[in-house]
Amino acid sequence: MQNTERVGPPLTGGERETLRAYLDFHRATLAWKCEGLGDEELRRQASSPSTLSLLGLVRHMAEVERHWFRRTLGGADVPHLWSDDHDFQAAYDATTATRAEAFAAWEAEVEHSRAVEAAAESLEVTAYVAKWEQEASLRLVMLHMIHEYARHNGHADFLREAVDGTVGA
Repeated sequence: MQNTERVGPPLTGGERETLRAYLDFHRATLAWKCEGLGDEELRRQASSPSTLSLLGLVRHMAEVERHWFRRTLGGADVPHLWSDDHDFQAAYDATTATRAEAFAAWEAEVEHSRAVEAAAESLEVTAYVAKWEQEASLRLVMLHMIHEYARHNGHADFLREAVDGTVGA
């Protein structure tokens, strides 16, 4: 298994470069939290009644990447990865999931996300967000994704510690 490289954001970079770097840092953090674990360990649930697991987080973030970048900003008509009825929570159920399946989906969605972001003319590019019933900018989507990863990476800290005692951000 490879060691995940986490590159910190530039201390003096421009806005878009900094947003991109922070998002990639948080993506790498999630991968790092899962490093060295097998399917069973990655499926291990936090504590009752929660069914949250590291593999569930990876699946969820694949779904989130897909939603914000491919569907919302990219305008692609693609289904959910693990739900036929648009249920984002379905991704958390990793009881029969494998590392290979979850990471392949997540890595593919990250690559799609990077392509959508790179193709956008500026951070001011907007797309309609049905849930909010208004337009949102690429800037806001990138900030939202940084927040989403940071929040879930906090969960991943506790999950990983419960699996094998590994701690650290």
